[in-house]
Amino acid sequence: ALLARLRLTRAPTYARSAPIAHPRRKLALLAPRLTPSNARLGVWPTLFPTSTTRPERTALPDTTMSSTTKTIWAVSGYMLCSATLLIGNKYAVTKLEAPSFILWAQLFGTAVAVKAAHLLGLISHLDAIEPTKVRVFMPVALIFCATIFTNIKSLEHANVETFMIFRFSTPLCVSVCDYLFLGRHLPSSRSWLSLLALLVGAVGYGTTDSAFVVKGYLFCGLWYFIFCCDQVYLKHVTSTVKMESNWGRVLYSNLLASIPLFFMMGSEVETIRNATPEALMVVMVTVVLGTAMSYYAWLARSLVSATLFTILGNVCKVVSIGINVSLWDKHASPFGIACLLFSLGAAYFYKQAPLREKQSELPTVNK
Repeated sequence: ALLARLRLTRAPTYARSAPIAHPRRKLALLAPRLTPSNARLGVWPTLFPTSTTRPERTALPDTTMSSTTKTIWAVSGYMLCSATLLIGNKYAVTKLEAPSFILWAQLFGTAVAVKAAHLLGLISHLDAIEPTKVRVFMPVALIFCATIFTNIKSLEHANVETFMIFRFSTPLCVSVCDYLFLGRHLPSSRSWLSLLALLVGAVGYGTTDSAFVVKGYLFCGLWYFIFCCDQVYLKHVTSTVKMESNWGRVLYSNLLASIPLFFMMGSEVETIRNATPEALMVVMVTVVLGTAMSYYAWLARSLVSATLFTILGNVCKVVSIGINVSLWDKHASPFGIACLLFSLGAAYFYKQAPLREKQSELPTVNK
């Protein structure tokens, strides 16, 4: 009787655990009857072969930003900040005649803001201060500091239009440096014509300058040389120095550049003490713009060539000119502004030169 009961209770289980005897069309009906104990006995592989019936894993959507979208975002942010910061520096110098202090406030304020944001968890990854990276970023800081300082000094002694003449001609020099030092081809014929059109527009613009100031032009010439070195070397650093995030470049460049500026404010102490609250508020606004400008500049610089980055900086200056015309009376004639628009239109036809197949080997610095 016991054996009969065992046979009666095991028979249904045995029938359900023999899927080979059932037609293929009944497998779906038998599947829900499987129990965990059957699965441990090896029934699951028999009913549903791994090669045909294992459910496919659904791919998660790619939420990372594409390269094109990232480039557009970086370039747009850089152009907006660059256009507004130029006018902001000009206005700050008129309110507070202490260019060294304004520059130091922008650099040191940016470094403090980045570090504070990291401590508050707003920035997830930030490179620590390391001697190896300090050694590499020290020339970056010095060039960066010299470029912005001569920029402010140029705006202190000349109007914005005078400064633009030199700015629009820099891509010609940087494109050659791209070929000599950064492993890119020389520009194509169309790109050469575009660069020459930029220069022609700048020359036509220069003939209408409303305030020819020799001292201003001397500062602009000094800025021109430093600026070209800045474009080439900083692009080299972004390509060869491995960083945890773009904020690391912002921290290193601004913190190191603020050190020499601190010792250059000696002659401006009295001016700083007599600064009005309005002037200090203007300086604070330029600090915010400087932080955003530094982030987007480093990000865009890592995504495009040095020449294209220079041209993008020129294109965004048309916004500076529009704001300058509305705020100050020191601006060029309608013909001069037309020459500027011609130069900016010519920049549209520039095409970034590709990298050569065999680039010159450059030393890399990894963490």
